[in-house]
Amino acid sequence: MVLSALTDGLSRGAEALGTAISGVFEPTLRLGVTGLSGAGKTVFITSLVANLLDRGRMTQLSAQTAGRIASVVLQPQPDLTLPRFDYETHLAALLGDDPRWPASTRAVSELRLSFRLNPSGFLGGLTGPSTLHLDIVDYPGEWLLDLALLDKSYASWAEDTLARLARRPEAAAFLAEARAADASLPLEETQAQSLAASFTAYLHAARGKGWSDLTPGRFLLPGDLAGSPVLTFAPLPAPAQSPRGALWAEMDRRFEGYKSRVVKPFFRDHFARIDRQIVLVDVLGAIHQGPPAVEDLRRTMADVLSTFRPGVNGWLTSLLGGRRVERILFAATKADHLHHNQHPRLTAITEALLSDARRRADFSGAQTMALSLAALRTTVEDTLQRDGAPLDVVRGRLLSTGRQAAMHAGDLPEDPARILAPAREGAEGWLGAEYGLMAFAPARMVLRPGEGPPHIRLDRAAEFLIGDRL
Repeated sequence: MVLSALTDGLSRGAEALGTAISGVFEPTLRLGVTGLSGAGKTVFITSLVANLLDRGRMTQLSAQTAGRIASVVLQPQPDLTLPRFDYETHLAALLGDDPRWPASTRAVSELRLSFRLNPSGFLGGLTGPSTLHLDIVDYPGEWLLDLALLDKSYASWAEDTLARLARRPEAAAFLAEARAADASLPLEETQAQSLAASFTAYLHAARGKGWSDLTPGRFLLPGDLAGSPVLTFAPLPAPAQSPRGALWAEMDRRFEGYKSRVVKPFFRDHFARIDRQIVLVDVLGAIHQGPPAVEDLRRTMADVLSTFRPGVNGWLTSLLGGRRVERILFAATKADHLHHNQHPRLTAITEALLSDARRRADFSGAQTMALSLAALRTTVEDTLQRDGAPLDVVRGRLLSTGRQAAMHAGDLPEDPARILAPAREGAEGWLGAEYGLMAFAPARMVLRPGEGPPHIRLDRAAEFLIGDRL
């Protein structure tokens, strides 16, 4: 047994040494991709991979225009325990005779692209071609939001959550059940299960309405944890006292178990090795929902960005082994739902949503950027006449009927404060403005050789995230 342990240790050491040596000659960059509800994460990864394999539309990727990229190929992923991102199936859905949006992924997955790079610079002729591996790690945005729970106690989380839910009609049924429960009484498992099921039903309804703060994330994507005690808790009003064995005490214990058994292992095993990160955000969807949804999104984005800011003595520093994410891109998706003359306004609103938390991340050394993009362009632009004046619109194929339709989503303000101020002040609607959205299906397309799917600023996103390493 001792000899077996010794040889296992030597084997692991040799494997780690081999990996380190391999990384010197063929470095690896790990790109984390996540998205808040409805942001289009699966489509982003699919289009990014397709456009890196066939780079005819990647004119803003400097390594491509400079001729440094000799070739890009898909490789077997290095982690044999992770599912492979199903790129081929998702691309077939987008490019078929009846194009459709691919199914969203519900767990962590991975894909590796390998770049063969031509030599450049003074020593290029001596070194020859080089290789860079890009590992794309896809994980649900709901799991990212869970990281903010690690700094909270059950009591503070429950109080904050109940206060927020009091203003949401979707939470009415759960709130009635939670307020009727006496958390100082002994635990009854059937009651705990009923409360957790009711709270989970609220989370699903909130996601359908476009709310962003959907924690705990595993309640929505439980996987093999479904039905376990670690997912059987809910926020409750604090009782005057909580004796041992009471419902409140057990909810507290399960909340702490969720943090230690679910949240920390995920970020230790997956998040800790990420070098670059993109967070996709449906800013237009939040604006369409109204000021409360925008304020909810602002708070959520601040929580997300704070997770990428390991402090000197913070828990995240020890959890990540002292590593930090180098670059973070917040991308407002669905830019193809607006005429291009409004894209700068969408980007400015996204930057304003990030302003407070972004300054903290910049101070810690991480580079951040906000951008509006469409990973897959589904519309074309047009100008119509309305009441004798020109109106810029976009045209696309409606998801509901398949018929062509023109849409003007509303004029975004030049000053982002006109969006953020009413949201912060708790306004219920936009004063003197209306914002509407249609759901478009993927457009039918025929790609020319060497070209990936049409997009808006996907190449600029790639340049920020990986351009310096190419």
